[in-house]
This record gives sequence, C-alpha cells and structure tokens, in this order.
Amino acid sequence: MPELPPAFLTRLRSLLGPVHFDAVRETFTRPKGVGFRINTLRAGPEAVVAALTGAGLRLHPLPWMDHAFWVAAAERSRLMSTEAYRAGALYLQNPSSMVPVACLAPEPGERVLDLAAAPGSKTLQIACRMQGTGEIAAVEVVRARYYKLRDNLTAQGATDVRTFLKDGTGVWRHRPEYFDRVLLDAPCSSEGRFHTSDPDSWAYWSPRKIREMSRKQRRLFYSAVQCLRPGGVLVYSTCSFAPEENEAVVSHALKKFGAALAVEPVDLPLPGLLPPLEAWEGRRYDPRVGAARRILPDGLMEGFFVCRIRKVDSTLP
Repeated sequence: MPELPPAFLTRLRSLLGPVHFDAVRETFTRPKGVGFRINTLRAGPEAVVAALTGAGLRLHPLPWMDHAFWVAAAERSRLMSTEAYRAGALYLQNPSSMVPVACLAPEPGERVLDLAAAPGSKTLQIACRMQGTGEIAAVEVVRARYYKLRDNLTAQGATDVRTFLKDGTGVWRHRPEYFDRVLLDAPCSSEGRFHTSDPDSWAYWSPRKIREMSRKQRRLFYSAVQCLRPGGVLVYSTCSFAPEENEAVVSHALKKFGAALAVEPVDLPLPGLLPPLEAWEGRRYDPRVGAARRILPDGLMEGFFVCRIRKVDSTLP
C-alpha cells in the first residue's frame, strides 16, 4: 500500500506530538465509518430511519447533530443501494464536515452566504436548517465545481439557493455587510482527508501548496468579514492540519480587524477535540484564536479545524 509523503508525516508528528501522532497515523490506513444526514427537504426523518433499519442497516446517531448518523464502512454499498439514497432522502457526508454548519447555526429567515460552496454538502445542510425561508447564496469560482454544486443542489431539492460563478474574494464589494451568517469552508490542502488507499488524496500536497492555500484563504477571509453585518456570525473551517491554513489565517484577520471581531467557543460535544496551537515555527498567534478547535481523525471523523467568529462592529473602509 502506498505511503503518505514523509515530509507530511514529519510535520504531523511535530504538530500532534507523540501522544496523538501514532493513533492519527493509523486512521489513514483503516476503512472509515460512513456518515450521512437525512435530507429533510426530501423526506421526514422518522420515515427514512424506519426504512433504513427495516433494510437491516445498523444506524448510529450523532448525538450532537439532528438527523445525522453513521454506519460501519462495510455497510457503505448497502446504504447506497437503498431507495432512500436513490431518492435523495439522505446525503453522505463525513461527520467532521457537518461541524461548520452546526457551529454556524443558521436560523430560518436569515441571509446566509456560503463563500466557497462546491460541491454543496454544507450548502444543502444550511438549506435543510432554513427549510425554504430567508436567503441562501452559494459562491464557487471554479467552473467545473460550480456546475457540480448546482447539479447537487438541484438533485437534493435545494432549489431556493442562489448560486454564483464568482471569485469569492470580491463578493464583499457587491454585498457589503449584507449577510447575517457567513460560512467559509475554505479551499485547503485537504490533509484531513488523506488515506493510503487513495494516492490522489495527497497527489498535489507540498509545503508550497500549503503556502499557496494560505494566501488564498486570507483573501477569502477578508471578503467573508466584509460581507457580514455587525452582530453576525462567521465560521471559518478547513480539512487541513496545517497551522498556516488555520491558526495563522484567523490570527492574521484578528490583527487586521482588531476589536471588531470576537472569537466564540465551539460549543459542541464532539469527540477528539483539541485546542489550537499557540505558536508554530517561531510565530505566536493571537490569543483569541484559542477558542477555535481542531478535530482529530478517529476512524469516523476526519481531521478538521473550525473557528466561530462574531462581528462586533462595522469593518468597512
């Protein structure tokens, strides 16, 4: 079986320390549990659960997320062969990927922006929470990914979402301080999704790629803040371990916007949560970043970083 890049493993050991490194490294080689949400735009949760259990599937509820479950890796094919899956009544999604929207907690009737939306799993999760009320805008800059986003939302019944083929870094100029909540699940190096069974998952990884992603994330973060109304909530997340893409990006924004931003606790009873790093390679981060959280992979959850931010005052020039 292929080995993960040695440079990545060296960095990961430094990031996690000996206590966590061996356990996390093992998750890159094991089959993962299969997470999914019931798509409440298509079906009632009780009926879907009854149908799946009637088909012999053993469902494990996620205690921190309504209408979300997981099944063992061996049951993936059987889950995907059910009528509920074919009808779009359930959506496969890793539980860690559900966390950002759970932290964002959009309410019916609000204006919500998903600033880097493809392939649409989190946009659909937002739509399920809002049930056809309010306003949802989903932005994607890569053309092929944009059409995949649009097709996914249509197939899953999220027809009220407005989609835009645009560079997210410039959206704030069109909708300054307009949205109640903004999700920036940023494009990243995807380290949390590496698996030895899939060499493509790390084919483009390099320290240079991390630096490239960090620059892009900072520009998107600036736009996200400027799109958000005072009093609104921004959630920033990645599926990367790299501090350059996580703590450093948030710390840079806090320095730029000062007291206009406040970091709020990630208040979910999640397994495998760690506090963020205070420093990396000689650079110390803003202490306020300490309220963010890292999710360690455990065979079900993938590696993730999530930070919830409240915009206290206007930040427009």
